[in-house]
Amino acid sequence: MVKINNLSKLKNLKVIKSSFFEDERGTIWTNWERKSFKINFNHDKFSFSKKNVLRGFHGDRKTWKLISCVYGEVYFVVVNYDITSREYLKHQSFELSSKNKLQVLVPPNFLNAHLCISKECLFHYKLSYRGKYNDRNKQISVNWKDPRLKIKWPIKNVILSKRDFLQND
Repeated sequence: MVKINNLSKLKNLKVIKSSFFEDERGTIWTNWERKSFKINFNHDKFSFSKKNVLRGFHGDRKTWKLISCVYGEVYFVVVNYDITSREYLKHQSFELSSKNKLQVLVPPNFLNAHLCISKECLFHYKLSYRGKYNDRNKQISVNWKDPRLKIKWPIKNVILSKRDFLQND
């Protein structure tokens, strides 16, 4: 069972706690149930990262994203990037892990980034995007340390891709 709640301080952002069963063999949990979401998800992506790898900030104007960390632990940050919103550039951070099984439902016009804070992590995106998601011309990207965002990352020496290093909206 998937339980959606409003623990987020940002409007339209949802935090999700999945029920799970754990015993001496390990853990089993539900990540997504169609009946729990009115969103038509149609694409899944995974990213595997090593400690201190930071990915993002990326987003677009149309895509809903259901985010989880299925292995390890990530520091996950979501930014409202809707210029018509009173919450424009406001952010919220979460620790997502295979232990707490929290998920975040990120709406369109929000950006997200994640930093691997465990030895390794496996990050999962469930996307509603139709078409070619990796079309960078349709994405919004902002530098991870953009001063407008005022984000306090848990470490300073992150490992970045060339795109994330150079990017600034």
